[in-house]
Amino acid sequence: MNSTSKPGTPLKIIVTFFCAASLLSACSSATDPNESNSSQATPNPSPSVSADQNGSVLASCEPVTAVARSPIASNSPTEYLPKGKYTLTLTTNCGEIVIEADGTNAPATVSTIGFLANSQYYDLTLCHRLTTAGIFVLQCGDPQGDGGGTPGFTFADENLPTASGVNYPKGTVAMANSGPNTNGSQFFLVYADTTLGPNYSIWGRITKGLDIVEKIAALGTSSGGPDGAPLQPVEIRTARLK
Repeated sequence: MNSTSKPGTPLKIIVTFFCAASLLSACSSATDPNESNSSQATPNPSPSVSADQNGSVLASCEPVTAVARSPIASNSPTEYLPKGKYTLTLTTNCGEIVIEADGTNAPATVSTIGFLANSQYYDLTLCHRLTTAGIFVLQCGDPQGDGGGTPGFTFADENLPTASGVNYPKGTVAMANSGPNTNGSQFFLVYADTTLGPNYSIWGRITKGLDIVEKIAALGTSSGGPDGAPLQPVEIRTARLK
C-alpha cells in the first residue's frame, strides 16, 4: 500500500449523507485478511452449484454490473467525525447490510470509512474475497477487485482486540491491511466466530444483513477452495455513512 500521512487532528467532518446503502481481498495466506494479490490456499473441486449467465447463484441476488477499476487516489480526511455511533448502510445486489460504526473507540477508522463512502468510493465495487476455513470473512472495499487497490493513503491501527480467544466474533467488521498501520479502504465482515492475530482494527458490527453474508458464505468460493472470490458475486451498489 502507499504510505502517506495519517488523518489529522480530530475535528468535525461535515458531509452530505444519502439514505442508501458493503466486503475481503485475495491475500498472502488463508489465515489473515491482508491486502495483497496472492492466495496460498489449495483449491478444492469446484462446487456443484454454478452461477447463471448473469453471475447470480442465489435467487435473492440480482446480477452484478460492477467491473474492476483503478481506485481514484484521494487525500486522507483532515477532520474527524465527533465521537459516537454511526450507521454505514451497504446496498448490495443481494440485499441491504447495515453496520453500526463505533466512532468512539475507532474514530480515525470510522471517519475514514465515512469519508470514502460518502465520496462514492465504494459504489459499484465487488467484494472480492471469501474465506471458509480457519477464518470466516467476506472482504470488500477494493475498487480494483483483487486486493491490491488502495485509496492513496494509509492510517494507523486502533481498537485492536486481545490476542486470545475468539477475538473477532460473528458480526464484527474490521479493517484489512498489509502490515501494522497500513489501513486503507479494505474491510472484512466476520460471518462466524474467528480467531486471528490482534492486528486488525475493529470498527463496527453488523446489525442487519448478517444472514445475507452467511448465505453467500455457504455457497463457498468460485474455485471451490477455502480462499478466493465468492461463488455468488457480491456488488456494493452504494455505501453511505450517517
